[in-house]
Amino acid sequence: MAINIDINTPADAAAPQEEEVKKPQDSIKLNARKSLDGNIMIFDHEDMDIVVMPSKKKVITFPKDLMEDKVYASQDRLFYFLRKKGIVDPETVHAGSVYGSIEGAIVEPIDEGVNNIQAAVRSIGKFIQEERPYFNTYNNYEEDYEERLTEPDDRESTELGEVPHEAEKGSLRPGYVRGPFGMSTFYRYEE
Repeated sequence: MAINIDINTPADAAAPQEEEVKKPQDSIKLNARKSLDGNIMIFDHEDMDIVVMPSKKKVITFPKDLMEDKVYASQDRLFYFLRKKGIVDPETVHAGSVYGSIEGAIVEPIDEGVNNIQAAVRSIGKFIQEERPYFNTYNNYEEDYEERLTEPDDRESTELGEVPHEAEKGSLRPGYVRGPFGMSTFYRYEE
């Protein structure tokens, strides 16, 4: 590891120094709002809303519409991601006071120059970027499936009256007794 040392000579000290403008290290675009009490609410994820609470140093997730297994799986993936990045303390991740919510405490930084709230928002943004292709694929699949059902192509459809009639068709054969344990060939009604 290299160590850089700057040595100012008296001539350099006398020269007027320009103030450096700090540029952001990284930028991320999120659909977020700030609440009246200063909480940052992020709405980009398909399954959940994410709230970063700077005053309480917490991250809370709420299901968007329906509480399903996939929502809990998304919340679990988010907090696993934040634990791996060192943003959330693993011991503090638990269910919140609102039904379906999960929360975790943001870790206090050791370094004075690190803003833990900005790091949390940036990590959440990175998580959403990683999840976006999955949701795009899922939504495209759902749209294609619906289109196949509502507007099938010639290969998957027949005109009315085009299907010839046969004596036996499909999986339900006439004469077989169906019981709770499946189709039985021992008892067959004869016509």
